[in-house]
Amino acid sequence: MDTRKQVILIVVASLGYFVDIYDLILFNFVKGPSLLAIGVPAEQIREQEIILFNWQMAGMLIGGILWGILGDKKGRLKVLFGSILLYSSANILNAHVQDITQYAAIRFVAGLGLAGELGAGITLVSEMMHRTKRGIGTMIIVTFGALGAVFGYLVADKFDWKVSYYVGGFMGLALLLLRVGTMESNMFAGVRRDTSVRRGEFLHLFRSGERFRRFLYCIGVGLPVWYVVGVLISLSESYFKKYMGFSPDISVGEATLFCYIGLSLGDLLSGLLSQVLKSRRTVIFLYLLLCMLLTVYYVFMGPSIGRTGFNVLCLVLGAATGYWALFVMVAAEQFGTNLRATVTTSAPNFVRGSVIPITLAFKTIAGDGTHTLQATLITGAVIFVIALYSTFRLRESFDKDLDYTE
Repeated sequence: MDTRKQVILIVVASLGYFVDIYDLILFNFVKGPSLLAIGVPAEQIREQEIILFNWQMAGMLIGGILWGILGDKKGRLKVLFGSILLYSSANILNAHVQDITQYAAIRFVAGLGLAGELGAGITLVSEMMHRTKRGIGTMIIVTFGALGAVFGYLVADKFDWKVSYYVGGFMGLALLLLRVGTMESNMFAGVRRDTSVRRGEFLHLFRSGERFRRFLYCIGVGLPVWYVVGVLISLSESYFKKYMGFSPDISVGEATLFCYIGLSLGDLLSGLLSQVLKSRRTVIFLYLLLCMLLTVYYVFMGPSIGRTGFNVLCLVLGAATGYWALFVMVAAEQFGTNLRATVTTSAPNFVRGSVIPITLAFKTIAGDGTHTLQATLITGAVIFVIALYSTFRLRESFDKDLDYTE
């Protein structure tokens, strides 16, 4: 494929994921002020935040399936730009909500849009770049995209919540100008011409035990990322500071900022290591082991470090979960062209959605907060065992030929 077109594709996918993560994380920074602005009483803020988050996650889970199916039926490029258009429009509409019902509806639509961009971008890269170089493309997309969270924090810190939503919306719409110069995957074009091949059938994943297990393993590999983000980072103030004696100066906003800086650095390093070692599984194993050690350190040493030390720990924890790029690429490499977009788009969103049962299990075990230590260790142990087993069961796919169908 023309190198120039590959560069344009990587630029579009990288910027698209940047805006995707910007919106996903921005909501965490502006939900409080925005709810107060539309008249929600202060004592109901926490309850309404959870409702909005659940609506957004519902949109992402449904969107992950729908966009994936569309990607295999209609084309990866249509999904890439269609999802960008949808979540960008939702961002702009978010700035105009008048009540909680409108807000929930728009967050659901935003979730639908946010679900499609990454999977479509990674699927295109996996099919259009050389088999030994496609990991570099994915590394660039996810490394740059993770910085969207940092930008979201900075914008929300300096500007009104409405302006923050406008920034995300117009950044996304500007990307649509890059539609010219991009082209569809030749692998997909070849499969589309073969009318005997069934494309984008989500239920096809469940018709074979081996295929279904492969899909579950793809999801299992990514679970620790959202265990760290959803529990260790997001609950650092409400549980670890309150019940385990962490520094009273720590802030979940700063923790998120440093975690995503680390995530970006980790994705860069994991991508480079994968190229050097010519292996996805080896690098993922190394990252999982590091993440496990840091989780134990977080639990037992967290109370003895101050705000600066905690932020550094969040940075390193973020870096240890920086195998997200490899996780998504592995999902793309495990399935044939007729199901690749379906899996690559749905798997990351199922992992994102796993934050709900993970945090629910954590809070159930923690009870009134007195069992926070036990909750962290038990949920963490289960998550890491699943991830290690899933990685072990998946086949190495570094230079696998992807031009085949299921």
